[in-house]
Amino acid sequence: MPESIWFRDDARPHRPRLSRERIVEAAIALLDAEGVRGFSMRALAARLRAGTMSLYEYVKSKEDVLDLALDEVFGEIEPEEQPTWRATIVRRLTQSRDVMRRHPWVPELTATRPLLGPNALARSQLFYATLAGAGLSGPALNSAVGALSSYVNGYVAAENTWWATVRTPGTDAEIRARAVRYLDEHAPELSRHADVGDGDFDRNFLLGLDIILDGIEARLQTGDRPGRETPRRTES
Repeated sequence: MPESIWFRDDARPHRPRLSRERIVEAAIALLDAEGVRGFSMRALAARLRAGTMSLYEYVKSKEDVLDLALDEVFGEIEPEEQPTWRATIVRRLTQSRDVMRRHPWVPELTATRPLLGPNALARSQLFYATLAGAGLSGPALNSAVGALSSYVNGYVAAENTWWATVRTPGTDAEIRARAVRYLDEHAPELSRHADVGDGDFDRNFLLGLDIILDGIEARLQTGDRPGRETPRRTES
């Protein structure tokens, strides 16, 4: 007599039908684990326990999945205004750094595609509006946005690469101590100025951001907008 299904703990599990939301969630997890180079539709399908071709019922291509995953993580940045324009920018870029540390693949993808998803657009709109409200416009506004975006993207890309290589605070401290001794011996003039022993990424990120914002604010206060030529004086 064949074994009855009711005598078994469970029947063969039924895989629920896929959805775009499930695909994006799995894609983010795969990117977090393997990075952009380790991402493929085959690997994504395996994570979902689905056939590769079944994914194409919901997305047209791998690039679609990457676009959707990138915009989804942008949703982790809260688009909230703060009491001052500087506070709004600092909060936005601090959160952006946090997102890129949780998802180290983000800087690589932002450099390769337009950021036109709904989450990216909402946050870009606030970013531009904040700086425009401070007094920037035209090329000066675009350059300020570019400088700030490049700062956070570059800082976090370097930070992520460092920790992916060094891995532990103990190793970080050891390398920095050796670098300090080397500079003291071989480049004492540089050693007086370059504090290579300082491994406080959080403080240094905020200090660098403050320096950029100080420059923008100084130009705004003097009426010398970035990108605007200073009028030439004429001799009488």
